[in-house]
Amino acid sequence: MTAPACPGSEPRAVQLLTPRGERIGNAEYDGFTADVTAADLRGLYRDMVLTRRFDAEATSLQRQGELGLWPSLLGQEAAQIGSGRALRDDDYVFTTYREHGVAWCRGIEPAALMAQFRGVDHGGWDPSSNNFHLYTIVIGSQTLHATGYAMGVAKDGADSAVAAYFGDGATSQGDVAEAFTFAAVHNAPVVFFCQNNQWAISEPTEKQTRVPLYQRAQGYGFPGVRVDGNDVLACLAVTKWALERARAGEGPTLVEAFTYRMGAHTTSDDPTRYRGDEERQAWEAKDPILRLRRYLEASNHADDGFFAELESESEALGMRVREAVRAMPDPDHFAIFENVYADGHALVDEERAQWAAYQASFATESDSGSAAVSGGH
Repeated sequence: MTAPACPGSEPRAVQLLTPRGERIGNAEYDGFTADVTAADLRGLYRDMVLTRRFDAEATSLQRQGELGLWPSLLGQEAAQIGSGRALRDDDYVFTTYREHGVAWCRGIEPAALMAQFRGVDHGGWDPSSNNFHLYTIVIGSQTLHATGYAMGVAKDGADSAVAAYFGDGATSQGDVAEAFTFAAVHNAPVVFFCQNNQWAISEPTEKQTRVPLYQRAQGYGFPGVRVDGNDVLACLAVTKWALERARAGEGPTLVEAFTYRMGAHTTSDDPTRYRGDEERQAWEAKDPILRLRRYLEASNHADDGFFAELESESEALGMRVREAVRAMPDPDHFAIFENVYADGHALVDEERAQWAAYQASFATESDSGSAAVSGGH
């Protein structure tokens, strides 16, 4: 794997496409992309473009009051699409709240992702239908869920793997350390996929670790590797390798996708307060979508017609998502009390009654109208 680095130094990441879109060889990982066709490359590009488009639409919807919050993935498309397309249908995925590209790869409708952030539901899809767990807001806890699930997969003797997605900030949580310990000791078939986007909200990575994050795996007894997170081909190859290790009974792997969060942590964050424009501009030059487009054009794998058609598809997707979100019905005000306990609970009943009294304290539109009429006489 990538050679260890001394504290303070930056190791070379696995890379197959340079920021200029040039294909470079890698004896260790080229085999994992040997079957990637020109059509597959166009498919990866399409995935990234469409994911960025509905992500941008969600941000706009939040700014217009249609969503309560939105965590953008801008800049992280290659890490998510590359790893997402490496998964098999029978693999199971546990994520945080920003894996919109992985959700796209698993066939989750973009509007279903946004329903949670609109407050319509607690997750708008059935996890068992796509082997894609509901978004996890509690930082790092999904790594424990993934490890436990992977241990179960191993006991069942199933030929599948589990992927756990989290950010660099989550590596400072005890849950992640516990997950690493259990996964290593029980040789669980799990791939820990860390998207190191350089910032845990306003906390830079250097305030979280003295060594590159992937090296933490060494202390737990399993391999770690850093991959260029803006290189979709490299992310595809490295994730395939890690998944094959898991399926072969070789245990867990930590993949650190070295990327960058070009936008805010969420729409409630102002990144200009803690990072400069120069930093973002430097990473914009490594844009994952532009990188693959340059390669497609240089290798004659895509023409102007393809890009024009994709642009039209992208705009249609944005419109479809906008219409779907704005058409979502308001949830039942009492739905939050359902399915808390299988047989009911006195405390829940009490809270429901208190909520009903609170709701009844508001005047209805008809009451307001009646009052207005009465006041006119």
